[in-house]
Formats: sequence, structure tokens, C-alpha cells
Amino acid sequence: MSLYLLCLSLFLIGLYCVLRKRNIIKIIVGIIICEYAVNLFFVLVAYKIGGRSPIHSPEQAIENMVDALPQAVVLTSIVIGLATTALLIGIAMRIYQKYGTFDITKIRELNG
Repeated sequence: MSLYLLCLSLFLIGLYCVLRKRNIIKIIVGIIICEYAVNLFFVLVAYKIGGRSPIHSPEQAIENMVDALPQAVVLTSIVIGLATTALLIGIAMRIYQKYGTFDITKIRELNG
């Protein structure tokens, strides 16, 4: 149970960075932390004590196998998270080229 609470606290730290920080780079780091917290939660849900890998062979009984679906979801999420992070960094670089700052409050004041 404590692992789930630690996962939740990691997600809340990332959410705090997204909602309260004024720097675009810090907001992107907060989004990355949230993504990792969700991936960690999926891995924790699929974990079994003493579980085996989901490779079936005819001489082994199907008992206490770990669910492979959350593992596939996490792998897909990692790829999507990488693409999202690259897009966010590209947008941040373009904003810096245009306005010369990463501060959201200064960008809102410029209006141009």
C-alpha cells in the first residue's frame, strides 16, 4: 500500500510543477514526472509476489503468471511520452526564439 502512496505523491509533485510553476521548462519537467508516475502505477498494478513471466510452455502449469497487458501499455506509453516531450520541447524552443523568455507571465504581457 505504501508503494501506491509513493506513486500518488510522485504524481502530485508533477501536478504541482504543472500548475504552480511559471517557467515553461519546469512545466515540461512536471508533465514528464506525471507520465512516469502513471507508468509506475501500471507496473505496480500488474506486480505479483512470486509471479512468473507470461511465457507459456507445454510442461509448465499456468499459475501465478504476471499480467502482460500493463507491460504492453507501459511500453506504448513510453513511446507516446517521448513524442509528447519532443513536441513540447520544440514548442518551448519556438516560444523562446520569438519572445526571448520562458516565463509565462512575461509572454502573456507581450501580446504580439
